[in-house]
Amino acid sequence: MHRVRLSRLLLVGLLMIGGCAEPDSAGEAEASGRVGGWRTAGCEFSRAPEHTEVGGVRMPVTPAPLRAAMEQIEQAGRTRFAASFAGLEVDQLRVRAIVYRVPSAAAGFDDFLRQTAGNNCIVVRDAAHAVTELGEWHDRVVADLAYWSARGVRIVTVGSRHDGAGVEIGTRDVDLARVALPAHYGDEAPLVFVEEGPVTPLTSTRINSPEPGR
Repeated sequence: MHRVRLSRLLLVGLLMIGGCAEPDSAGEAEASGRVGGWRTAGCEFSRAPEHTEVGGVRMPVTPAPLRAAMEQIEQAGRTRFAASFAGLEVDQLRVRAIVYRVPSAAAGFDDFLRQTAGNNCIVVRDAAHAVTELGEWHDRVVADLAYWSARGVRIVTVGSRHDGAGVEIGTRDVDLARVALPAHYGDEAPLVFVEEGPVTPLTSTRINSPEPGR
């Protein structure tokens, strides 16, 4: 999930590709049906993760074929299948992508995923809310930042969850926000509240900068 950090003004940004992997749970239910999650045929094959070295540190990387498939999925998800697509993440250690989508609107999107996956492993999981819905709620909260600040709710971050769970509100006033925002937007508003510390300004330093005239 990409979150938007607020300082003097909101740095606007929406969603999306999470870079962290999550472990499989025992007996993970991912059948071939559209509801409850499923995985593509490429998941039947095990793959060794690819790595690169950065500064002497060995780090996993996303293989080019999987990266290309993910780019196609995100582009189509945000345009052709925005009513279903919620987000995606990459699991580099298991060499797979995880796609979140709303199952009730996923028929065409599921077919697209099967066609686009090729030999890659794409794990498909259910989501409660699609990218379009969360984008609308994200923008609504952003537009109301001054309103909430005037009422003592100090919102630090706003970001749509890539798993479709909701719009995550990072605030220094969690208890107040959990009462005030649902009362204003309605109990059905897909909002998730987390405690977030104050914005820390970055100090500007100059490293090996030549003096003027040199």
